[in-house]
Amino acid sequence: MTFDEVLAKVPQLNDYLINMPKELKNKFVVKIHPPGTIIHHQQSDLDIFGIVATGEHRVINIFENGNIFMIEKNEPIDFIGEVTILDGMRQTSVTIETITESIIMYISREDFEEWIKKDIHFLYLVSQKVALKLYRSSSNRGAKLFYPPTFLLLDYLIQYAQREDIKKGETLILKQTREELYEEVSISVKTLNRTIGKLKQDGVISIIKGKIAISYDQYKLAKKMVKYYVKQDVKNN
Repeated sequence: MTFDEVLAKVPQLNDYLINMPKELKNKFVVKIHPPGTIIHHQQSDLDIFGIVATGEHRVINIFENGNIFMIEKNEPIDFIGEVTILDGMRQTSVTIETITESIIMYISREDFEEWIKKDIHFLYLVSQKVALKLYRSSSNRGAKLFYPPTFLLLDYLIQYAQREDIKKGETLILKQTREELYEEVSISVKTLNRTIGKLKQDGVISIIKGKIAISYDQYKLAKKMVKYYVKQDVKNN
């Protein structure tokens, strides 16, 4: 796929590239990554900058014992390596893995650094994205520190149902395995299984062929329960 073909497929990119130096056009390398591709390993030198045109990816930390902690999940249009480069670091602190097939446009780190020196509009958009990630990350970490596992799983299920645009009469079945849920919700497998069992017993979720399922009515109930936890937190503070 060429640079122009990506723009034709994702016209929203034009707003990001409107003031791009013309010489950069021929320097971009377009790659299509299948799901599960490791874009970059943590603690590795970062020599490229990427613009994610399509596809979702996740930012994770992989610990020496093999455990994985998911920091965030990102959707297009997004960037690869911007935080590390803006911070002036040579190595990344995280691993990036594609969730769905992704089209990513790459240029060298040096070309990106020169670009943002000349293009205030693009620098502003990149900075906006960095700020959003930092805000979302600090909010998520705060929730994981102060809220119980039930709240964390309910909040995850609610966000999932909202992304899938659940409608009255529908039932959604999560595709994620227990291991994937553990990574994304950051609850130990033992605690996760216990929490799933409790929510099933309370009628907030169902289990269909070993997978978590949530109906529209259960989604509404989950939202009420989350509000209860938030109110309790306000009272305690």
